[in-house]
Amino acid sequence: MTVWSDLTGQDAAIAVLRAAAAAAADSRAGADMTHSWLITGPPGSGRSNLAYAFAEALLSGSPDGDGTTRAQVLARSHPDLHVLATEGVIIKVADVRKIVERSHYAPSVGHHRVIVVEDADRMTEQTSNVLLKELEEPPERTVWILCAPSEADLIPTIRSRVRSVRLQVPGIAAVADLLVRRDGVDPDVAERAAREAQSHIGMAHRLATSAEARDRRDETLRLALQVRSTPGAVLTAARLLEIAGDDAKAITELRDAEEREHTLRSLGVAPGQAVPAALRSQLRALEEDQKRRATRSLRDGIDRILVDLASLFRDILVTQLGAEVDLVNLDIAADIARAAASATPAQTLETLDAIQEARIRIDANVQPTLALEAMLVSAIRRPEPVRGVRS
Repeated sequence: MTVWSDLTGQDAAIAVLRAAAAAAADSRAGADMTHSWLITGPPGSGRSNLAYAFAEALLSGSPDGDGTTRAQVLARSHPDLHVLATEGVIIKVADVRKIVERSHYAPSVGHHRVIVVEDADRMTEQTSNVLLKELEEPPERTVWILCAPSEADLIPTIRSRVRSVRLQVPGIAAVADLLVRRDGVDPDVAERAAREAQSHIGMAHRLATSAEARDRRDETLRLALQVRSTPGAVLTAARLLEIAGDDAKAITELRDAEEREHTLRSLGVAPGQAVPAALRSQLRALEEDQKRRATRSLRDGIDRILVDLASLFRDILVTQLGAEVDLVNLDIAADIARAAASATPAQTLETLDAIQEARIRIDANVQPTLALEAMLVSAIRRPEPVRGVRS
């Protein structure tokens, strides 16, 4: 097994990065290697996974990596690997300045020091300009790897100083195969999860391994199909927000508890013991980070709901038009057919536009409940009730 084995559907990008790692391993060619990279691709395409695979190859000195380095990269404990990420909505200027300072340290055990910037699109222009100065003249043995959905998400001056590697959306079969091979998921469950996640690798893994996540998604679609009135839209919006909150809590709750336990242990505080006053500031800092992560997780959860709803109304439109393409929500094809018969393609397109508008509004910090209510009102058009989503 190589460092690239768990990546799927990205052969062209892997070939580019593997060749760069091979060149870096050659001391004669290492000085000519690109030291600033940008990996772009849609959510779920595996940007971060590819970035860390590339980091492992560089740190290990082998284009295919090695087991020891892999374990350190997975644990984010390699002395020459630094990660700039955020649990909040934006990356802070102070965090960028701190990582820039570290970029000038000489590598401890390898030939390179590697810095991975996850979600580089979450930098403001001011923050981006701090990083820009470093990308213009990076230290000879430091490699920057930025990740973002697209080049357009970064300021032009940064785009001009990095080498871009674009990822594709992997096919459903490829994602399902990864779930079976890597996670031991039943092939039928893996195929359905990959299809309903629309090839988003992380979401497919969650749907394939969590019955609660599957149930929440089913309820989301059922609620959308049952909206009949403005009061119903208001109630449904409130319930969708609750579902997003439950999903976000499921993702963050266990991690929060583990982080708190680890922090207390590292501070020398025994289980059940009161936290000394001198140490409470460190615990408060952790709690603030966790609050920011919860806020981001909730927003991500709402966006996942809107993506699922977009897939539902996309299926309705496909059915209305008689297009010969596969449904995303194949298991509720009968309900989709009934919903398609109760509206026109033009009405369905209006709802799809409303879903996209809701995503834009929430991203612009509009109150999520109001955005969801406005979106659902556009779906009030079916004269006949639709039976339950699941047979």
